[in-house]
This record gives sequence, structure tokens and C-alpha cells, in this order.
Amino acid sequence: MIAQAERERIIALIQREVVPAIGCTEPVAVALCVAKATEVLGKCPETIIARLSANILKNAMGVGIPGTGMIGLPIAIALGALKGKSEYGLEVLKDITPESVEEGKQMIAGQGIKIELKDGIEEKLYIEVVCSADGDEATAIISGGHTNFVYAERNAQVLFDHRTKTGAEADTEEVDLNLSKVYDFATTTPLDEIRFILEAKRLNLQAAERSFKGNYGHELGKTLQGSRSEQSIMGINTFTHILSYTSAACDARMAGAMIPVMSNSGSGNQGIAATLPVVVFAEENHKTEEELIRALVLSHLTAIYIKQNLGRLSALCGCVVAATGSSCGITYLMGGEYKQVAYAVQNMIANLTGMICDGAKPSCALKLTSGVSTAVFSAILAMEGKCVTSVEGIIEDNVDFSIRNLTKIGSEGMNETDKLVLDIMTHKHCD
Repeated sequence: MIAQAERERIIALIQREVVPAIGCTEPVAVALCVAKATEVLGKCPETIIARLSANILKNAMGVGIPGTGMIGLPIAIALGALKGKSEYGLEVLKDITPESVEEGKQMIAGQGIKIELKDGIEEKLYIEVVCSADGDEATAIISGGHTNFVYAERNAQVLFDHRTKTGAEADTEEVDLNLSKVYDFATTTPLDEIRFILEAKRLNLQAAERSFKGNYGHELGKTLQGSRSEQSIMGINTFTHILSYTSAACDARMAGAMIPVMSNSGSGNQGIAATLPVVVFAEENHKTEEELIRALVLSHLTAIYIKQNLGRLSALCGCVVAATGSSCGITYLMGGEYKQVAYAVQNMIANLTGMICDGAKPSCALKLTSGVSTAVFSAILAMEGKCVTSVEGIIEDNVDFSIRNLTKIGSEGMNETDKLVLDIMTHKHCD
């Protein structure tokens, strides 16, 4: 049983990391930083310079911006200045209107927005925005977390400077997690203390169901629900429903639908992948509310634990992390105990390690589907007592060491891959 003080720290950690978000979190975080700089400036900026880390730039290039019908950073930056409110966090753009979108287009046409790659930084999540107007200038910086402001100044007068601290990440590291502790917390914490996780079910299920009624992205979720795919090829079953619901929510989010989702560790797609497979499995297998709550907490906290070591942004696709969480949740719902949950994690790491992140975009729905299908396979194998062994690849007997190997590959080994991916994305050949 986990002591009450530590239990409270873990609950606070989940509540920090599992929060609502509208739109892809990287361009939204840029919009948030612009909103803050604009507020510090005290007037609508005439020029805006956004200096971004490579990972922010990569994840913001090809994704739809909610409520605009447009793709990419310029419109997110413009709307952050025109309608954004920093107090909204990752829902910073929720007040935009068709009129403000038109204003944003005019701001873009005025060529007052500049986007640059920030050189000389190690932080993979870094956003620096400089807004100026009428001879006044304001700067805001986000670093270490999508909503973690570390610096602000106006006309060279520093308002706050926390750049020597790691902000949200330091708070996260206060909780020393391992998989056993994650499992114990999820399965023993008094239910009323973790019931809040059901909001993830409500938001992400709602996003999927809205997506089925629209035409978003590549429409993978909708296609998987069609008669040909489900009936003729894959059948109609829990597995295909898991895939369709997960990909549908991603379809809508990546296309820029004005639909909030519950994120995990700063990623909406990770929140979707950690939630919907568990929800669909629980509902179709008539699990109790308590079982669902505990499975969702196990899924989300596993993802948070892995991200503690991996970092918020990396060259490794986040679906690997989130789908590993959902595999744990599904294994628990199948009747698995800690041993089987650990087996599921080992099976996931053995399969999906190395899947690259090439930015946020509509085709992320395909990657989420790959991760979630592997999550189901891994859970099934775990319940059969089958686990990839330590003589195979990067797997070790200790599951936490295997997780460290996964995160080391993602945070260190794939750095050159990350640079090459960004270079390819920014130098595509056009016919």
C-alpha cells in the first residue's frame, strides 16, 4: 500500500499531466506563448518573432489549427496574438471566431510574423516569442513543458526568470516511479481519489463520436467503421472498435477540429491512445466502473512514467509510450496482475521501439492504430504467459530496465535521426 503523502503526490502528478487540450499541443503551445507575450506587451503586436526548438517546429508544420481550416504555425501565431488568453492553457484558442480567423489571415499577409529555428539549445521543448509594437517589445519563453513559462520581460525589464529551473519537469521528477509502484497505485488507491480520470473517457469518447459524423483528415476511424473494412475484412469485434475509435479521435484532432481531448504529458494523441482502447475494451466486456477507473489510471500513469525518462518531445513516436500504457490497462481488464502487466510492457518494447516521429499530421492516426493494435496483441500474449525474454534485443529481465533502454534510445540514440527527419521535412522536392 502506498503511503498517503506519496499517493497525494502521484494524484497531483496525474492531474498536472492529464489535462484537456484543443488542437495539436505544439502549435497550440506556440499560440499560448504568443498570447502571453502579447499580454505582457499590453497591445496587439505589429511584429512577432517565434524562435523554436527543432522538435516544436517539426510537430507544428503539418497539423490543422482548430477552428481555422488552415495548417501550420502562422495562423496559430496570429490567433494567439488576436484572441489567445494565456489563462486558458492548452485551450488558448477556444474563443476564436470566423472573424478572428479573417483578421489572422490579414496579419499573416502583412508579413509581420517570422518563424525561426532556435540555435544553441539542448531543450527539445523550447518556444521563445518576441512581440513588438509602437517601439515597445515583450518576450515570453516556454520551456520544459507545453504550458511552463520560464521567462517574461517588457522593454528589457524582467518580470520573471525561472530558466535555471526545469519547471513542470522538476515537479514531475519529485515522484519516483517504477512500474510496480504504478500498478500498486492504480489498483489500491481509494476510488473516490482517482474517479476524476473518467473525464478522459468523456472527452476522448466524445471526440471519436464527433469524428464519425464528420470528414476529418484521412478518415481512418470512419473507414474502419465502414461495412467493407469491418465486416468483409476485419469483422465487427472489440479489436476493430478499439482501432476505429482511437484513430477517429486522432483524425479529428490532427485535422484541426474544434474538439477538446484529454491529453497525457502534453500530447493529445497520447491521451487518446492511453484512453480509448481501455474504454472500448471495458465497455464491450461489461467491466465495472471501478475496473475502468483503475485501468485508465494504470494506462495514463504508465505513460507518464515512461515520459519522465523519455522527455516530452523526442524522435520516438509518442504512440509507443501511450499504447504501452493502454496495453497495461487492457491486461488489467483481462484479469491480469502485476506479472502479466509487466509482460505486456516487455512485449510492447520489443515490438515498437524505433518508430520515428516525423511530426504531428493527419497520418498520425495510422501510427496510433499500429501502436494500439500492438497493445492488444501484447496484452493477449501476456495473459497467455508469453513474454519476450532478455536474450532478445533490448529487453532485460527487469521491466524497468527495459523501459530505460527504450527511453535511452528515444532520447539519446535517435537524436541524429531527429535532425535528419527535420531536414527532410524542410527540404522536400516539389514538382
